[in-house]
Amino acid sequence: MIYLKAFIVGGLFCVIGQILIDYTRLTPAKILVGYVVMGVILGGINIYQPLVDFAGCGATVPLTGFGAMLAKGTREAIQKDGALGILTGGFTASAGGIAAAVIFSLLAGLFAKEKEK
Repeated sequence: MIYLKAFIVGGLFCVIGQILIDYTRLTPAKILVGYVVMGVILGGINIYQPLVDFAGCGATVPLTGFGAMLAKGTREAIQKDGALGILTGGFTASAGGIAAAVIFSLLAGLFAKEKEK
C-alpha cells in the first residue's frame, strides 16, 4: 500500500508541474525553484511532515522534500547551535544528497559526448 501512496503523491507533484508548464509562462527552472521554496515553507511550519509520514518517498524524493529537509535541518541546528544554525543546518541535513548530485554530475560530464549546436 505504501508504494501506491508514494506513486499517487509523487505523481500529483508531477501533474502539477506539467500543468504549470503547459498552461503558464513559467519556465521549468522557475517551477523547480518554486517547488523547493514551497517545501521550505511547508517544512518550516511543520505541515510537510504528515505528508512524508503518509507517502514516504513519494514526498521526500521530489524537490519539495529537499526544501522540507533544508527547513528541518535549519530548525534543528538553530535549537542546537543557536543563530549559527541558520547558516549551517540546511546544508548539514542535506549534505549527502548534495554530494551525490555533485559526484554524479561530474561523472555524467566526464562520460558524456559533446555535441555542437
